[in-house]
Amino acid sequence: MQSARLVLQDGTIFHGLSPSWQDGHYFGELVFSTGMTGYCESITDPSYTGEILTFTYPLIGNYGVPDKEHWESSKAHAFGVVIDELCENWSHHEGTRSFIEFLEEQNVPLITGIDTRALTRYLRSRGTVPGAICCGEGLPKKFPNPHEKNIVASVSTEEISIYNETEEKTVVLVDCGMKENILRQLQKWPLRIKRVPHDYDYTGEDFDGVFYSNGPGDPTRASETITVLQKAMKFRKPIFGICLGTQLMALAAGAKTYKLPFGHRGHNQPCMHIPTGKCFITSQNHGYAIEENSLPEEWEVSYRNLNDQSIEGISHKFLPFGAVQFHPEACPGPTDTFWIFEQFYKSVKEQVA
Repeated sequence: MQSARLVLQDGTIFHGLSPSWQDGHYFGELVFSTGMTGYCESITDPSYTGEILTFTYPLIGNYGVPDKEHWESSKAHAFGVVIDELCENWSHHEGTRSFIEFLEEQNVPLITGIDTRALTRYLRSRGTVPGAICCGEGLPKKFPNPHEKNIVASVSTEEISIYNETEEKTVVLVDCGMKENILRQLQKWPLRIKRVPHDYDYTGEDFDGVFYSNGPGDPTRASETITVLQKAMKFRKPIFGICLGTQLMALAAGAKTYKLPFGHRGHNQPCMHIPTGKCFITSQNHGYAIEENSLPEEWEVSYRNLNDQSIEGISHKFLPFGAVQFHPEACPGPTDTFWIFEQFYKSVKEQVA
């Protein structure tokens, strides 16, 4: 290990240690996650593209890293990792390598020995900021903003894939940087799933429903995706979105989005289902939300975050359109809302051609 620094755009510096294979400056937006587990799933979640991920839980790596079949994509997407204590003596029956071996293999920079709870308090009071993990001499003069471009284009699939090909009902799954567990959950239902790139125009084809995935970055940058979604809404067929998919649906409907001060990332976010008053503990990873006052009259808030009262779900009052800001597929995290996939399946099944 070598001496390293975590440098924030405002000049604040945290001192720590980094592996000897790291050299130079590694940039990203500093964010934090409160999850106690799931570091592998988080780092391989495409929604973390552009982010340097801080884990508030002080010990990371104690159960190693499993094979790729348990990951949320085929590679790591986080631009960097900040932890307090690195556990090298890991133990788990599904583990295949240590956490630090995984990071080196995936070329994800690490800084350890950081008081991550102090850093989190800093971010909570000032908001997320661009930063850099710095190894060697010198300090960066400029901090690039990853949200200035459409990051979705860099993580979406480039190919069209078909799953459950023999089923009758077809759902178009728009990949905006999708977690693989969304696909795993949808495959449990008798649906023919057509996975397409983020900007693919499927509206000239036969389909019975549409599903928009999670993804990274500022939703307003995904203009091509929004345009196709607006065309799809005219068919009045079931459309559902998760995380970024919620923001895209709101924008397609004519609403506006805004950047949260420090976002929601972790497995313990309480959300209330407005129609029933029931509370669910949810897994989340997003930095943007919907401006409630901008929602058109025919739309309503279906879920609300009980920590800050921000919108966690929307639905159309008359048409089968809905979305949730949290992750019902969990992984990692609570499974309270798996039933949402069944609800979507039933809405597709009940559609009359």
